[in-house]
Amino acid sequence: MDEWRGREERATNVLYQQAVRVPLPDLDAERVLHKNMTRIADAGIHKSDLLADPDVPLTEAYEYELDEMRQSFQHRLQQVAGADYHDVADAYIRGERDDWIGALATYYRECYYRLQERYTHDDQFFFLLVLRYPDCFTVNLGFADGDVSDDAVRYESVTHTDIDEEYRERYYAECQYAQREAAEYIRERVPCIRESFPDPDTTPFEERNYGGFVHITGRSSAMFSELLDSVRPDPGRFDSPVTTPGLVPEGPEAKRTKRKYLADADFVA
Repeated sequence: MDEWRGREERATNVLYQQAVRVPLPDLDAERVLHKNMTRIADAGIHKSDLLADPDVPLTEAYEYELDEMRQSFQHRLQQVAGADYHDVADAYIRGERDDWIGALATYYRECYYRLQERYTHDDQFFFLLVLRYPDCFTVNLGFADGDVSDDAVRYESVTHTDIDEEYRERYYAECQYAQREAAEYIRERVPCIRESFPDPDTTPFEERNYGGFVHITGRSSAMFSELLDSVRPDPGRFDSPVTTPGLVPEGPEAKRTKRKYLADADFVA
């Protein structure tokens, strides 16, 4: 039991206050990054369309988002560790390997597992911070219990609420209104992703070498929250270039962003 608990703790600690740093050695690598960020932006627009549609249940919008994230993390796991990524991550957790491939496989898989649990756990928020530097980019992933700041847009779900039938019709109309507002919020904020990671083939290097955004999403009982905003990277964060992907401690940008938007939440991973 103690051995199993130690393995679970090691898997959780891989996520806690750490980020993935990925080198950008050439234009092809920048093109891949741009393509991935464009996919995230497009997914945000599609989610806003689902939220605005009165005939689409709120759960469908979140199932779509979860499926997009699932595919993304499976792709990253296979890229990093191949088809046997479960074995790689398990070996890292058991302490049988201590390389960057095992660390990243564990990091991505732990995030994937926690995303699957997100819709069955109240008071949990998913935190995503992507930052672009001249020669690399970083990805911070985390999960927090508590509440997000008033900067977020909030909306409720009828399916997650036990309400008397006589109030249900009015409550449903209020939920639909709030969901339309949330959809508009997401649509207005999505450009910050595109602006942070512009097309490297049409944008001068000095205009694309720094950029970033934060996305926070989750729910507390029937109340859902969504936040999307630009984040400016610190030019002096890294002293030396990187040649292989790996885990690094979260930077000052992540600490500031968490204080700003998740001051009343506790990070559990």
